[in-house]
Amino acid sequence: MVVGPGTVSDQLPVVPDPAEGAVPGKAIEGRSLGRIAWTRLKRDRVAMAGGSVVIFLILVAILAPWIVDAFGHPPNQFHQNLIDTSTLVPKGGTGISGEHLFGVEPQNGRDIFSRVVYGARISLLIAFLATLLSVAIGATLGVVAGYFGGWVDSLISRAMDVFLAFPLLVFSIALAGVIPDEAFGLSGDALRISLLIFIIGFFSWPYIGRIVRGQTLSLREREFIDAARSLGARGPYVIFKEMLPNLVAPILVYATLLIPTNILFEAALSFLGVGIRPPTASWGGMLSEAARFYTVWHFMFFPGMAIFITVLAFNLFGDGLRDALDPKGRR
Repeated sequence: MVVGPGTVSDQLPVVPDPAEGAVPGKAIEGRSLGRIAWTRLKRDRVAMAGGSVVIFLILVAILAPWIVDAFGHPPNQFHQNLIDTSTLVPKGGTGISGEHLFGVEPQNGRDIFSRVVYGARISLLIAFLATLLSVAIGATLGVVAGYFGGWVDSLISRAMDVFLAFPLLVFSIALAGVIPDEAFGLSGDALRISLLIFIIGFFSWPYIGRIVRGQTLSLREREFIDAARSLGARGPYVIFKEMLPNLVAPILVYATLLIPTNILFEAALSFLGVGIRPPTASWGGMLSEAARFYTVWHFMFFPGMAIFITVLAFNLFGDGLRDALDPKGRR
C-alpha cells in the first residue's frame, strides 16, 4: 500500500538512529533505601536541628577537658573567695563573669559551667551504653520469640511481662543502695557507672523486645521469607540475612527515642542520691544539691536546661528519623 502525502505517516515521530549518537538527556540514577531516607530526613528541618544539637552535645562530652581548660576551671576546684561567708551565696547573687560563664555554686564556689560540661560525659555515656545493652538483649529475644513462636514465644513473652511488672525505680534505688563501694573488681566512679548501665539497660529490654517481636511476626509471613525457607535456608540464616536487615529501621528509631528516657532515669537516680556520687559532676546530682539552695536560681537553671535541651533534641531527632524510615507511619 502506497501512502500519499498528508497521510498519518507524516505525523509519526521520527526515531533517531542509535548510530548517529544518543539523545542528549540526564541519565536516571538509582537510589538506595538509605539514600531515600536521608533525603526525607534532610527535608525535616526540626529533626535536622535536633540532630545537630545531639552531635554538638556528643562533641562537648568528648572534648570536655579541652573546653574546660579554655572557658572554665577544674570542676572540683573551690573558689571560696567568691562566696559570701554570711549567706553562703555567691557574691553578686550568681557569680557569673567572664571567668565563670554559668556562675559558681553556693557554699563552695565550684564552677557550674565546668560541672555541666563534665556532667554531659556521665549522662551520655550511661544513656548510650544502657541503650546498647537494652537493644542487644531486646532485639535478640524479640527476633527469637517472633520467628520460632510456640513455647519459645510464650516463655520469652512471659519473661517480658515479669520484667515490665517490676517497679523499676524502686528496685533500682534498692539495688544501687546496697552495692558496697568496692565490688566485682571495680570501685569509685567506674563501679557506679557500670552499675547504672546494668540497671537501666538490663531492666529496659522488654520494651524494645515487644516491638521487635511484633515486627518479626509480621515479617515471618512475607513472601521472601517463604522463598528462603523453600530454598532450604535454616533458622539462623533467615534471621540474620533476611529478617535483621528489615528490622534495622525500627530498632534504630526506638534506640534513638530510648536514649533520652535513659538520660532522665540516670538523672533521677543521681537526684535521689543512689546514682553518681559526689564530687563527680552529674546533672541529676547538681539538681539534688541545688534543691537546698532553691532561692539561687542559676544553680538549678543550668543543669536543668542541659537535661531539657538534651532530651528534647533526641526526641525531635528520633521523631524525624522515624518519619524518614517509615513515611507510612506519618499522620
